Amino acid sequence: MPSKSTSTCLPDPRFWRGRRVLVTGHTGFKGSWLSLWLSDLGADLHGIALKPDSTPALFEIGALRDKMSSNICDIRDVEALAEKVVGIDPEICIHLAAQSLVRESYVDPIRTFATNVQGTTNLLDALRAAPSAKAIVCITTDKVYKDKESKSPYCETDELGGYDPYSASKAAAEIAAECFRQSFFQEKGVGIATVRAGNVIGGGDWAKDRLVPDAVRAWGADEALSVRRPAAVRPWQHVLEPISGYIALAAQLFQDPSIAGAYNIGPTVKTEATVRFVVEKALIAWSNLPPDESHEKWIQWATSVEGPREATHLSLDPTKAADVLGIRPVWNVEQAITKTVQWYRKLNSGYSAETLCRNDISDFTATARSGERNRPD
Repeated sequence: MPSKSTSTCLPDPRFWRGRRVLVTGHTGFKGSWLSLWLSDLGADLHGIALKPDSTPALFEIGALRDKMSSNICDIRDVEALAEKVVGIDPEICIHLAAQSLVRESYVDPIRTFATNVQGTTNLLDALRAAPSAKAIVCITTDKVYKDKESKSPYCETDELGGYDPYSASKAAAEIAAECFRQSFFQEKGVGIATVRAGNVIGGGDWAKDRLVPDAVRAWGADEALSVRRPAAVRPWQHVLEPISGYIALAAQLFQDPSIAGAYNIGPTVKTEATVRFVVEKALIAWSNLPPDESHEKWIQWATSVEGPREATHLSLDPTKAADVLGIRPVWNVEQAITKTVQWYRKLNSGYSAETLCRNDISDFTATARSGERNRPD
C-alpha cells in the first residue's frame, strides 16, 4: 500500500463535529490532551475515569470539566460501567483508562491486572450493547512485546509477552481486544484496533516514577534528580504524536473497519535516545546551562542497577502506521524535550495550562502541515 501524505494524520473537524465520542481515562495525562483536542474539534465528548490521581492535574487546571460530560467510574465495576456506556452510546470509543506505571505494577499486581485486563474486557462487553458503536481504539503500550534483549525494533507481528505485571497485563489486553474483535464485533462491521505507543513526554504530567515529571519536581525544588538507568534506550516522543495517531486511527477505522488490528506509534529508530540524553537536554532547557557545564549539582547518575527489572533497550517499527494511516513523526526528540520543559516553565510563570496545550497543538499541526521532517544532527 502506498504511503499517505503527512497531512492525513491531522484531524478533519468536519468528521469530528458532533461525533459522539467516549474517552476512558480522560482525567489522566494523555486523556486530558486527547479530550482537549477532540473538544476543540467539536466532538460530543464523554469521559469515564477515576478522579485525577495527581495534584495538580491537567484535567483540572486545563478546565476540561467544562468541555465534556465527565463520569467518575471505575472500569473494574462491570455493572456501573455498562450502565454509563449504554447511556452514552458512543459512535467512537478511545480506551486509555489503565494502571500505567511499571514500578507500581510490582507493588500492586492484582489491581494492575484487574484494571488493565478485566477493565478492558468489561468495557468491550459493555460496547457490545451500544448500537451506535462503530470504532474502538484500545491504547496499550510499547512494552507488550516479549523482551528479545536485542536492539532490533519490534513490529506488530512480534511475539507478545511481559516480564513485569504492567507489561504482561497490557499484552493480555491486546489478546482480549483481538478476541472480542473476532468473536463479536467483526460480524457487526465494528472496527477494533490497538495502539502500542512509545515513551511519552509533554506538559501536564505529574505522575510519579516518570522521568521528566520527576526532573521538573526535583529541579523546581532546587534538588538533584536521581536517575536509575541512564543507559536505557526508549522511543521517546511528545504526547501529541500518539494523540494525533489515536485521532487519525479512530476516524479511519470508523470509515473502514477492515484496517482493524495493532499499530505501533513511535519515532523512527534513528531518533531513539537514552535516558541520559533526555535528562541532559531537559536540564539545559530548564536551567539554560551551556551543554559543557557541569551537571553534577542537578543530576545523580546511578552507578549500579537497582530495583525491579526493566528492559534495557526498547524500540518500535512504526512502518505500518505510516503506510496504512499516514502517521509519521512530526517533532524529533530534542524538540519534544524542549517543548515539554518550556510548558512547565511557562506554567510556573503564569500561563494557563489550557493556553499552553492549545499553543502546542497549534505548533504541532502547523509543523505537520508544512511537511517539515526534523531530524537529529
